[in-house]
Parts: sequence; C-alpha cells; structure tokens
Amino acid sequence: MGKTSLTPASPPVEALPDADALAHRVADWMLGIALKASGPIAIALAGGSTPRATYQLMASPQYRDKFPWQRIHWFWGDERFVPLDNPRSNYHMVWQALLSRAPVPAGNIHAVPVAESTPDRAAYAYEQTLKSFYGSERLDPARPLFNINLLGLGEDGHLASLFPRTTALQEKERWVTSVAGPQPEPRITLTFPALESSRHAAFLVAGVDKASILARLRARDPALPASHFEPIGALHIFAELAAASRLS
Repeated sequence: MGKTSLTPASPPVEALPDADALAHRVADWMLGIALKASGPIAIALAGGSTPRATYQLMASPQYRDKFPWQRIHWFWGDERFVPLDNPRSNYHMVWQALLSRAPVPAGNIHAVPVAESTPDRAAYAYEQTLKSFYGSERLDPARPLFNINLLGLGEDGHLASLFPRTTALQEKERWVTSVAGPQPEPRITLTFPALESSRHAAFLVAGVDKASILARLRARDPALPASHFEPIGALHIFAELAAASRLS
C-alpha cells in the first residue's frame, strides 16, 4: 500500500467556514500555482460533490480570464466504467461544471477511455496516455507527473478509487489499474505511484459526515488508504469547518 512508512507528521488542515469559502480558497490556491508554473500544467481532478463548486467557480467571470487555459492539461484520478455522458461519470460532472464553460482546448482534455471493451483495457490505455504526456515509461521523483492533484476523502478512507482491502493498494509498477467489487460499477483508478507523483496535492473535505474520517486521517490511521498517500511535493488539506469539527 503505497510506501511502507507513514510520513512523520500529518499536514495541517486549513479549515474554511463554509462550502463557498472552501471553493474560493481552492480556486485561489490552484490559480496561484498555475500562474507560477512554466510550460504545460498537468492537473489531476477529483470527482464527487465537494470539488464541483470549485470547478464551477473556476469557470465563472471572476476566474475564467485569469487561468492559463492553453497550458493546462486535465486528467482524472479515477473514473467509473460508464459512458462519459452518464450522470455518474466524473468526466461528465467536470465537463458540465468547468470544461464546457471555460476556453479549454479540446486536445488538453484527457478523459479515461471508457469506450474500451473492458475496465482493464481502459486502464491500460489511460496509462499509455499518461506516459505519452509525461514523455517516459518511468516516473522520475525529480519531475512530478502532476502540478496539481485534487483528491476527495471517502467515508471509508479511500482516495481516487483506492478502496480498503483491494489489490490496487499494493500496485507499485502500474500507473493505472481497474478496481471491481467495492462499488456497483467497476472503476479505473490511478495507483499510488502515479497519484504520488504530484508537486502539489490536496484533499478537499466537506460536510459533518466527514469529520470522523478526517480525524482518523490526521491521526494517520493505517487502516485508511488515504493515510498512506505521500506525494513527492506538498500535501494540503482544505476542509469545511464542519468536517474539521473533531480535530483537536
């Protein structure tokens, strides 16, 4: 499961008063990183309801003219094996909230190829997409794959589609793999090696129902996949105040 040791200290949690403040803080954080970066900018996106407000904000007049859209490439940390226009598709959510509303070049959108015949084939094809963009078959710790990696935190401590007690947690060579069993439909997910190849990574956590699992993450509960996430670069936790209510 990722690395064999946990980081010596948990990252601080930046608590925001409400969902709107959380969305603005994350959008500002992403904008600051993007404006300082040179060359192509790779962003791994999270699905779920929490980041949607940030995506919508990025496409609003307040932010739309500030982002260097021509240089940003969009990837997904995980995806359900459903058509891209399915309401449960992470791509579909991001497309509606952000990509269809901002001046994003079509060639900069790298969706998981769910049209492949099987989840395994989709995982293999997406891994090739990532390697082609990165320009190498192997990840170099000195050159992270992603500039920004947005992550959700599941109520069971999963991140992307790395669920507890699944073989995907042990994958150390593949960048992308398929996952079946924990959820109604199969998933395609980036593995720890690919997710951890990030210059800036952030968990986005909202809602009182996430308070308990966030406290366990901060305590580095080894039963949680998210506790084993150790990006190459900086790790941030942006949380709504209600989600941070159990932190001491």
